[in-house]
Amino acid sequence: MQSSAYGAPLAGGSFDIGNFVKQPQTILRCLSWLFSIVVFATITSEGYVNPATKADTKCMFNDNDSACSYAVGIGVLAFLACVIFLILDAYFPQISNAKERKVIVIGDLVFSAVWTFLWFICFCVLANQWSKTTTSTAVSGDAARAVVAFSFFSIISWALLTYFAYGKYRQGVSDFEPEYRDPANDHNTPYPAGPYASSGPTGYQQSPFSHSQEQPGEYQPPAY
Repeated sequence: MQSSAYGAPLAGGSFDIGNFVKQPQTILRCLSWLFSIVVFATITSEGYVNPATKADTKCMFNDNDSACSYAVGIGVLAFLACVIFLILDAYFPQISNAKERKVIVIGDLVFSAVWTFLWFICFCVLANQWSKTTTSTAVSGDAARAVVAFSFFSIISWALLTYFAYGKYRQGVSDFEPEYRDPANDHNTPYPAGPYASSGPTGYQQSPFSHSQEQPGEYQPPAY
């Protein structure tokens, strides 16, 4: 039933790195991977400042450590996810099991959609906190603006990944639907022949007493 779903019959071909690199999903994953590095690496290295009036280091986004922690967490998980999905994309053409391909496609779709939303929240939080940051604590202004900008770029890249994952999912569904026919609703499916069906064109059962019946119009005298 699912033999041709999600492109399973096309599996088994050799890995072509040239075509793999040129795929839109590969390019977007690499960009998302790069954006995530910029976000969490910048915050880790320059995101915490130590103002002269305070003993402890604070987040450069309005001294809100939760904002920095959230951005670092989202960035690190996005970084790891991009690596995992890049490996799965490279291995995907070798998978011949339709169920496994479906799980990978749905996982890519769900994760990309969720991370698009999480990056949107991250951008809104960082932009809001940066707008409230006073000039006395705005020591790393360029770093903060870079984090906000690449958070916004991540929204776009993950949204496009969601779009391509949805297209692959719809393609798999369209490949699956023609393979399934409900016998109760399929009027083109012939009924199975009965156990006594003859090989003639009519398909009716031949009477088992046809050879012993007399021809019409002939009289047979009774035997005494």
